[in-house]
Amino acid sequence: MTEPQIKSEAGPAMRAAGALAIVAVLAALLFWLDPVALYPWVKAAHVIAVISWMAGMLYLPRLFVYHAEAERGSDKSETFKVMERRLLRAIINPAMVATWVLGLWLAWRGFGFVGGWLHAKIAAVLLLSGVHGYLSASVRRFAEDRNERPTHHWRIVNEIPTVLMIVIVILVVVKPF
Repeated sequence: MTEPQIKSEAGPAMRAAGALAIVAVLAALLFWLDPVALYPWVKAAHVIAVISWMAGMLYLPRLFVYHAEAERGSDKSETFKVMERRLLRAIINPAMVATWVLGLWLAWRGFGFVGGWLHAKIAAVLLLSGVHGYLSASVRRFAEDRNERPTHHWRIVNEIPTVLMIVIVILVVVKPF
């Protein structure tokens, strides 16, 4: 393996480790601070983070639909690569981290992690996080011109975050169990 190959493989692992460290530090700070007046502010920030995360999760697969139609190496394809990378790094990833940190704090502070609806919601958010991971890996594949999936695949993937969002919202608002 050449040095650039080693470096490119270590990059995502280092970023993932850094993101986990940031999540751990932010979560520790929230759990340590814990003033009562902080709850509505954390809730508001959580809703903002969720909206941002979902906006990105709904838009990125749509970009993949158009990118899959573009000729590899074309100006259009290169533009999509920049758009996808920036969307993932500047909006989707930070929003997901904030959603998790703030959401776990709210679940602990507001509900003590009790409630069937809450467990189902966390499971749905875990699934959404898995989709996030799949989309992140897909950004890398597109950047390396290694996408083998047709536009039809990306049209279907585009619907998965929508379905999960609907399930999550119903669980939070209706609390069916």
